Amino acid sequence: MATLGHTFPFYVGRKPIFPMDTTLAVIVAIFVTALVTFIIILPGIRGKMRLFWLLRVVTSLFIGAVILAVNFSSEWFIGQVSTNTSYKAFSSEWISADVGLQVGLGGVNITLTGTPVQQLNETINYNEKFTWRLGENYAEEYTKALEKGLPDPVLYLAEKFTPNSPCGLHGQYRLAGHYTSAMLWVAFLCWLLANVMLSMPVLVYGGHMVLATGIFQLLGLLFFSTATSLASPCALRLGTATLHTHRGPAFWLTLTTGLLCMLLGLAMAVAHKVQPQRLKAFFNQSTGEDPVLEWNPEEGGLLSPRYRSTAESPEPQDIPLSEASSEACCKEEHHREPDCAL
Repeated sequence: MATLGHTFPFYVGRKPIFPMDTTLAVIVAIFVTALVTFIIILPGIRGKMRLFWLLRVVTSLFIGAVILAVNFSSEWFIGQVSTNTSYKAFSSEWISADVGLQVGLGGVNITLTGTPVQQLNETINYNEKFTWRLGENYAEEYTKALEKGLPDPVLYLAEKFTPNSPCGLHGQYRLAGHYTSAMLWVAFLCWLLANVMLSMPVLVYGGHMVLATGIFQLLGLLFFSTATSLASPCALRLGTATLHTHRGPAFWLTLTTGLLCMLLGLAMAVAHKVQPQRLKAFFNQSTGEDPVLEWNPEEGGLLSPRYRSTAESPEPQDIPLSEASSEACCKEEHHREPDCAL
């Protein structure tokens, strides 16, 4: 079997792993490219607006990148433990390794790294992903893992999330992932609409969409926390140690970004009521001479009247009437008031 490229104990060799999720790498690359592009054109902006513009761009790109990245991240629930455990089936060999578990919205990611990496005449460094997103069958992926002969720690953790497992983790985390992912996609749509509205003279509605972006992110966290809390505790024993999980960076990053969006949305709503001119100045929108009487769509709504300042209003002009027109007026309407003749 060794002549066919197989390793001890006669299983297919491990597949190569990439140090970072390719989806996250693409998302990060896109937003970093956009940020670099904006920074290149930054010198063309003069005065204080350069700082305001940079702050708006960085904040907006950060929020959008976080919403997309956490949707595809596998670090919503994480856990890691160092233990001595059996390596593969039909073998009494034990290894010393670090076992990691990462639970995301679309599946679980299991890592196994030997300490040291070289043990039993092979490199022990596995990174296996099992998904349950729409169109994916977790049970089939687990069956394929059994056929490949993955190490015991990987199969043991993957088995805990199968639909037939008595732990019931599959149903809870799959349901939580679906609803949370849906809320995050709605939040991303609100983020896009907010950017469009903030680039037009409708700042108050752009602030509302920023607020909605934060609300939908927090709703996603609520769904995830509620669904996962319903799962019964299931001990994950790996050799001589027990693996404990806790909320990961994706959860806390989503919480931070959601609160930031809500804070920004509320701040824009208050600024619209208290200091509308400064709000427009921050977004590089022109303001009139009289801030009290000036009207714009984002300040008064579509049904508000248009007021003009005294400087804009035309001065009253006296239009004298000719004597002929005055006499004609008196002859034709002699029955009316005598003051018709001027």
